[in-house]
Amino acid sequence: MKNNIKLVAAVFVCTCLLITIQAGAREKKDSRKTDEVTFLTNLDCENCAKKIADKLPFEKGVKDMKVDVPKKTVWIQYQPSKTDKDKLKKAIEKIGYTAEEVKPNQ
Repeated sequence: MKNNIKLVAAVFVCTCLLITIQAGAREKKDSRKTDEVTFLTNLDCENCAKKIADKLPFEKGVKDMKVDVPKKTVWIQYQPSKTDKDKLKKAIEKIGYTAEEVKPNQ
């Protein structure tokens, strides 16, 4: 009887550990997930692009970005677990430029 109780307790502990490990792996995977957004801005020269490119990467969650002067756009790849489109828009506006999200063609 004691051996059965020990066996059940050991299985219970192992199950709890496995569930905890899987949950941690899921959280880690979610923290690496990225999303992207493109904003139309009022930038009009390379100095504007440099100003955005120098400051925006320091925003929390920004993984990659590209500024396109002829198209007046800023493309940003970011981690949704750390930031969102609204915060990124406000960051561009704080630098001194307008930011309107460009919806992808469907």
